[in-house]
Amino acid sequence: MKAILWMLGAIASFCSMAVGARMLSGHLDTFEVLTLRGVIGLLIIMSIIYWRKQPSLFVTQRTGTHLWRNLFHFYGQASWFFAIGMIPLAQVFAIEFTVPLWVLLLSALFLAERITIRKVVAISFGMLGVLAVARPETQGISNGMLVMFIGAIGFAVAIIYNKRLVSTEHPLTIVFYMTLMQLPISALLTGGDWTMPSTTDWFWLLVVGVFGISAHFCASKAMQSAEVSSIMAMDFLRLPIIAVLGMMLFGELFDWWVLVGGSLMIIGNMIGQNVWGKRQKAINSL
Repeated sequence: MKAILWMLGAIASFCSMAVGARMLSGHLDTFEVLTLRGVIGLLIIMSIIYWRKQPSLFVTQRTGTHLWRNLFHFYGQASWFFAIGMIPLAQVFAIEFTVPLWVLLLSALFLAERITIRKVVAISFGMLGVLAVARPETQGISNGMLVMFIGAIGFAVAIIYNKRLVSTEHPLTIVFYMTLMQLPISALLTGGDWTMPSTTDWFWLLVVGVFGISAHFCASKAMQSAEVSSIMAMDFLRLPIIAVLGMMLFGELFDWWVLVGGSLMIIGNMIGQNVWGKRQKAINSL
């Protein structure tokens, strides 16, 4: 029951963050949003660490691994925010479900992990899901889809680095260095293109910043309380929920093919999780 409640919190947080990002799209530059989100996130994480009276969590001996992990994570995160302003929210979430499948594929290619029949089946289901969502034969792959697909690969590489970090680093340390390292990158890319947020913009920035942190925290707690394969099944609820929110708040059309594709991806993910999911209890970085 505890895992279910934590996962419901994660789903609500991810959906709230996506709605906030869509509300800010067209009002503020994407890199400005990421910069202000980073400031809010950094303040929250530092407050939590000080409240826990654990200053040792600010220290790491693995700065290089953190840096590489955050470069790829920033690329994935920026792509996610760009895609939210370009394609329906349900498509963004559906394509995001390919991330664990890219991890399987990249781990086999670059980490020499053994390719098994189960992994091949998992990736095959995922690719069928991608085709169902994109339907290139009828509508082609839009720029927004392409941005999110490439961003999903960035998230996958970040997870591979995260697998190395979690063996020695506390989750709060990982999130602290995520905000600390990504903040100057987004600020630098913002450059002089800065717009003073309105009162409404500040509200949605707080939504993005606060729920961005709570999403990762809730997902991590859920994964500590239950098998990852069980959590993946619940995570699929994000797709119909965000599809309904997109329809109600932004007038997006409800696309059944997105749900079909998402279902195929989640099946592939669950098959793959049986192989490597038990080692993934600390996937808290997306």
